[in-house]
Amino acid sequence: MITTIPIKNEKDIAVPDKTVLVLGYFDGVHKGHQKLFEVATKASMKDYLPVVVMTFTESPKLALQPYHPDLMLHIVNPQEREQKLKWNGVEALFLLDFSSKFASLTAKEFFDTYIKALKPTIIVAGFDYTFGSDNKTADDLKDYFDGEIIIVPPVEDEKGKISSTRIRQAILEGNVKEVSHLLGNPLPSRGMVVHGNARGRTIGYPTANLVLKDRTYMPADGVYVVDIEVQRQKYRGMASVGKNVTFDGEESRFEVNIFDFSDDIYGETVTVYWLDRVRGMVKFESVEELVDQLEKDEEIARSWKTED
Repeated sequence: MITTIPIKNEKDIAVPDKTVLVLGYFDGVHKGHQKLFEVATKASMKDYLPVVVMTFTESPKLALQPYHPDLMLHIVNPQEREQKLKWNGVEALFLLDFSSKFASLTAKEFFDTYIKALKPTIIVAGFDYTFGSDNKTADDLKDYFDGEIIIVPPVEDEKGKISSTRIRQAILEGNVKEVSHLLGNPLPSRGMVVHGNARGRTIGYPTANLVLKDRTYMPADGVYVVDIEVQRQKYRGMASVGKNVTFDGEESRFEVNIFDFSDDIYGETVTVYWLDRVRGMVKFESVEELVDQLEKDEEIARSWKTED
């Protein structure tokens, strides 16, 4: 079980005498991050030490760069991040706002306050970790810490380093299959079911119209194979993101046709797991053409299987 503790400063930190501390932000907890926790868990076993993390509620870039709305977006929602950290062996998670005051700390000040309060015997960090207002790197950790330091090299696939930046780009391009590969699991999006215009019912493809509940990235406009979790039960479906151009829709919509499901679920929160992109949004000349395409989309979605 993971214990999540919001803190305002180092005085709010309470840990055992010895810990294994993993440093980083961990947006998405992708395969590169998972390697850090694998290393940390292995290192913790010798003396049965707890693995702890101190990270931030929002991206540090908010305090360091000109504001852009995308800086408020996450790869996964905070609850999902906590769950993934738990699955990866983290026992205590300390959450701090990355404020101007925190950003002004030098590397030495950071170590003398927060790191000492976390009582690490072992520190695990990625090769690209940086800290302090004086922009120290992972290699500089040895100048501030006398215990064991483990620097984890990049995790790569055939396309290069696995990173949060690469995942965000893949989401925005609609390449959700690639995102699943990089995260180690399908990308989740939580939505509340709301009333739409009920047009789907008239053509044999009723949809659950969703409003996104979290500040998370959404895939590019298009039609997707998805799994959707409703009332703790998963169903296969196909999702549509974007404007309904066949009916001259002006508003972007997020809706899912849930296969073999007919209950009314307005007001409920569901989770959509993005599996693969079928096609982009297309304007059809008639309703009949649209229905013909939806039948083809459904066949693809129903037969889609995860590659081994």
